[in-house]
Formats: sequence, C-alpha cells, structure tokens
Amino acid sequence: MLPARFAPLLFSLILSGLMSFIVTGVATWKALGIGGGFTQAWMQAWSVSWPIAFAVAFTAAPLVRRLVGKLVKKPAGG
Repeated sequence: MLPARFAPLLFSLILSGLMSFIVTGVATWKALGIGGGFTQAWMQAWSVSWPIAFAVAFTAAPLVRRLVGKLVKKPAGG
C-alpha cells in the first residue's frame, strides 16, 4: 500500500489513463475504423496522450476542486 500522500498523484494517474485510453480508442476508431492496424495505431496514440492527460489532470485538479466547491451547495450544518 502507498502512503496517503500519494492519493492525488495516483488518482490523476488512474483517471487520466482510463480517460485517455477510451478517448484515443474512439478517435482512432472514427479515423481508421476497426481493421488492420487499428490496435497498433490506438496504442501509439494512447502512449502519446496519457502523459499529457496525466500532467493536465494533476496540475488542473486543485483549480477544478475550487471551482466545484463554488458551484455546489454546502451541506446543511457545515
């Protein structure tokens, strides 16, 4: 188990990996169709996009948390 201080990093890593995997898969499918070379093209696109998505997710998270905090109601009594 990792120490709790790594939670934001791990969250960003997993979420960005999953999201970039799905988005590059859909984009590759739309561009090439399912056929020969699809999987290789998808994995190449994903290998480029995941590090970028991770950096954006990790650096944008504090701003997004503050924005969400301003957009939602505070719980009663809190």
